[in-house]
Amino acid sequence: MAGRLFGIPVPGVTAKRMHIDLITIYPEMIEPLCAHGIVARARERDLWSLRCWNPRDFTTDGYRRVDDRPYGGGPGMVMIPGPLTDALSAIGDARKATGLPASAAPVLCLTPQGRPADHALIRDLSALPALTLLAGRYEGIDQRFIDAHVDLEVSVGDIVVSGGELPAMMLIDAIVRLLPGALNDPDSAEEDSFAHGLLEGPQYTRPEVFGGRSVPE
Repeated sequence: MAGRLFGIPVPGVTAKRMHIDLITIYPEMIEPLCAHGIVARARERDLWSLRCWNPRDFTTDGYRRVDDRPYGGGPGMVMIPGPLTDALSAIGDARKATGLPASAAPVLCLTPQGRPADHALIRDLSALPALTLLAGRYEGIDQRFIDAHVDLEVSVGDIVVSGGELPAMMLIDAIVRLLPGALNDPDSAEEDSFAHGLLEGPQYTRPEVFGGRSVPE
């Protein structure tokens, strides 16, 4: 059923192909995800594509600095808005070159204070033709950038990790496996845990008896 997500029309069926742009200062962390398993096979089948954008490439100082001290003091550092804004602008220009308007792809920021990711959100995201993910670092991102450019902040759990790259990879994996043709058995996604709000029961395989314990009737 068609609907709207972040004010963007969500088609009633999943887009035939998805493109994901990821803003990260550690793009080398992301490539291993794309080289294995379902995500790799889906990319080989041209079901989705990924491009990483390093904010350091949009700095103007010799140190390629993307962070600064928190205004008003405090521990840690905060990502400055300038390089992120320029990276997002470059993504928009690249999209225009392909005929896809920048407005067709929401910007999601991975952050512990965001909306908890669930199957319903992943399903809606997988229906979009494009998506921009922002992997923050340090103590966070200047709120002015978030207020101006981020459509939704997303959390993968009540935990704090060193940066948004791991949560971004989790989101990418969850989205890609819902794309038509990503799974060898098209019914697998519909039978997954959470697809209908319930967890699956225990699973068993051969041998029928292992360690003195039998598979239940």
